[in-house]
Amino acid sequence: MSESGNLNLVVVAVDGSQESMNALRWALLNLKLRSPTPDTTDSASFIIFHVQSPPSIATGLNPGPIPFGGPSDLEVPAFAAAIEAHQKRITDSILYHALGICSQFNHTAKVRTHVVVGEPKEKICETVQDLHADVLVIGSRAFGPIKRMFLGSVSNYCAHHAQCPVIIIKGKDGVDKGN
Repeated sequence: MSESGNLNLVVVAVDGSQESMNALRWALLNLKLRSPTPDTTDSASFIIFHVQSPPSIATGLNPGPIPFGGPSDLEVPAFAAAIEAHQKRITDSILYHALGICSQFNHTAKVRTHVVVGEPKEKICETVQDLHADVLVIGSRAFGPIKRMFLGSVSNYCAHHAQCPVIIIKGKDGVDKGN
């Protein structure tokens, strides 16, 4: 493969799983970005993309109304703030790990991060469309049919709904774990 490719924007979805980090390694090893030209102002880049769950989904809690005439829309700001702070720490840790992988491949100058809050499969598809991505790279956890039926498959959803080509990296084969 030549030193320069024709890709301007590669989005790699990461969620902290080993599979998503393997997808990032694969993208860095196998996809070549377009070389900058004198007449362009934007530079080609890899975007490490993470979707954070909304606090209500992250906690799985909805206390509902308090019985016997208590307020029905009770919100505990300290509880919500603690959950948001915890999610931010998790997101920061995921991005730190992903950026560490990028530095091992000497790609830090060509890498940006992007974080949104919402449902992962929907937000991934929205973002690749909004950013005009050339390709989406995503890992697959290879759930069995029962788990896939209840949890759904983010990679399968993206393969059918993303507005750009999707590369799904399955398992650890073909990715150099030393990097």
